[in-house]
Amino acid sequence: MPEEFRHIVRISGTDLDGSQKLEYGLTKIKGINTNLSKALIKVSKLESVQRIGNLTESDVQRIEETLKDPEKHGIPFWLLNRQKDLETGRALHFIGPDLTLRTIADINFMRDIRSWKGTRHSLGLKVRGQRTKTTGRSGRVVGVAKKKLLQTAGAGAGATAPAASTEKK
Repeated sequence: MPEEFRHIVRISGTDLDGSQKLEYGLTKIKGINTNLSKALIKVSKLESVQRIGNLTESDVQRIEETLKDPEKHGIPFWLLNRQKDLETGRALHFIGPDLTLRTIADINFMRDIRSWKGTRHSLGLKVRGQRTKTTGRSGRVVGVAKKKLLQTAGAGAGATAPAASTEKK
């Protein structure tokens, strides 16, 4: 018995639109790009043109199982977002909130060991060698003085300033 179309499908803690094709719909999960999505579909033996809403529960479980340990299922390590973990030394792939927390932990680690990147992060400056002379500024404009219109009280249309003396001494 074929399952009916689902408009919202939950995969790895993320609600996905059921009307999208599988290849591009999986990219809505944080940490999955199109290349990894194609590899997941190939390993899971699904069709990339299939709509997410037509997936069965077993298909969703296969995708989630592959996401938990992609290297075990034959996905190459260079597609993963953490190719050599500092703690375990293994190739891992993080998705969703785990990716966010791990990124924050990495930045804090760089700050603690006082690396160049950590120092730049702590100062709120550009980290990867970008130009900072003209971009990345915050706060008020520097180096440009705005003219202020000084209006004195009581100086109307008929008031004139005293004429300067033109006599030679």
